[in-house]
Amino acid sequence: MLQRALIETLTMVGASTVIAAAAGLPLGLILACTAPGHILEQRLINRILGAIINVGRSIPFIILMVAVIPFTRFVVGTSIGTTAAIVPLSIAATPFVARLVESAVFEIDKGVIEAAQSMGSSPWQIIWKVLIPEALPTLVLGLTITTVNLIGYSAMAGAIGGGGLGDLAIRYGYQRFRADVMIQTVVVLVILVQALQMLGDWASRKLSKR
Repeated sequence: MLQRALIETLTMVGASTVIAAAAGLPLGLILACTAPGHILEQRLINRILGAIINVGRSIPFIILMVAVIPFTRFVVGTSIGTTAAIVPLSIAATPFVARLVESAVFEIDKGVIEAAQSMGSSPWQIIWKVLIPEALPTLVLGLTITTVNLIGYSAMAGAIGGGGLGDLAIRYGYQRFRADVMIQTVVVLVILVQALQMLGDWASRKLSKR
């Protein structure tokens, strides 16, 4: 059961991380590039998008899971199980990723951007050839943090039948008073988080030009 629960957790976290990264990266780039003084300054778009992202980040995950049940059922055909848990996990992680991307872009030295502009680079070229490559080490660290948070969220998803290690700990550990199951689940989660964090730190160091 522990092996199956671990596979379910890895499936949930892996799929939701990919979806959140695919959605959060462009949102974060738009948010950063439309900020005052940046290459695509658009104050209205920046404020509206920032407000929407803030709303998404402010909703507690346990409430979000329940609130999006109709949407989850529409997308995957069910509101319980590993596949269903991917939907709220992805929705919860996307605004978090967007803010991390925005922060990573803001850390880039403005001199690098100005140098690209002086050479006649278009905003699109600056985004793909300057902003993303320069921010990549920080983006990898941010994605690592997101993945670690999603592991915690996935355990919480077990409370409403999301499957994975959280479901195993609640159904077989807590409800059946099996302390050994609880301990084993916690140990696996700790090892998983440590491994992912070490991998993310290593990848960020390899990508860093500093």
